[in-house]
Amino acid sequence: MTSTAVPVKTQGTPSAPSQARAGARRAKRRRTVLFFMAPAFIGFLIFFGYPLIATVYYSFTRYDLINPPEFIGFDNYIRMFTTEPLVGTAAYNTLWLVVVLTVCRVVFSLGIASVIARLKSGVGLVRTLCYLPTLAPPAAATLAFVFVFNPEFGPVNRFLRLVGIDGGLWFNSPEMSKPALTLLALWGSGELMIIILAALLDVPSEQYEAAELDGAGPVRRFWHVTLPSISPVLLFGVVNSIIYALQFFTQAIVASSASAGTADVAGNSKLIGAPQNSTLTYPIWLYVQGFRYFNMGYAAAMAVLLFIVSSGFTWILVRQLRKSQHQEEGA
Repeated sequence: MTSTAVPVKTQGTPSAPSQARAGARRAKRRRTVLFFMAPAFIGFLIFFGYPLIATVYYSFTRYDLINPPEFIGFDNYIRMFTTEPLVGTAAYNTLWLVVVLTVCRVVFSLGIASVIARLKSGVGLVRTLCYLPTLAPPAAATLAFVFVFNPEFGPVNRFLRLVGIDGGLWFNSPEMSKPALTLLALWGSGELMIIILAALLDVPSEQYEAAELDGAGPVRRFWHVTLPSISPVLLFGVVNSIIYALQFFTQAIVASSASAGTADVAGNSKLIGAPQNSTLTYPIWLYVQGFRYFNMGYAAAMAVLLFIVSSGFTWILVRQLRKSQHQEEGA
């Protein structure tokens, strides 16, 4: 009597048809994901990728938007660092705003958010009032600030004169114009304040209770509990403020023309940066070169340099944060 061997199927090992079906399902899911992400990819390539590549190309050319681009190598970059005096002035004003505006904006937003987080009643009203200035259009907000800080009939100087203080010329003074622009930026920093407020409210109360039991006072609790907990949000605020300062354009160009008593901005280059080029920022001079003098190749070189500086600031700050986090985890 002969016995027929029955093939034994090993459990846990999928058959070839089931593996093929699983692979087909994974491929279908990938195609579905790519289909829904395609608009974002296409938009990124059209509105960021292509303009970036075109800007880098035009930065090596002489181009006036009318005649074909003429390749000139690094002449635009050499001109920027050697024979263009106002680039240094614009870079200094922008660097001043980067340092002062970044520190003041982050500290001011953190202070307002800390006060709101400790309120017992009326939180919604105060939060709304602090956020409302963010919704004001930049041009309209700047015009209002120029009126409020008018040295002759502005309400700020009138109030200061009542208490015996000379308010100064504000937007009409080369020494006070950048501080006045900083005050304008702080007035509209409600968006960053809301983000920091959300981070403050997300700090676990158990950490404050443990620190209080260990004898830590309010200052030590803020320094050792609050700041480490919201450090990623503060880093975002610093990076956001640096990029905001590097791209400072609308408020400065509107303030320079409004303080001179005219609305003629693009047509009269003498008003841009007034008074005495103290509000001439790097993006404004880029705009003047590209759309006033039609030196589009030179303006493209300035834009490439601005992009490199912005990326460098961001990379350094992110790297430092990751390094500090690794040190804390290792400790």
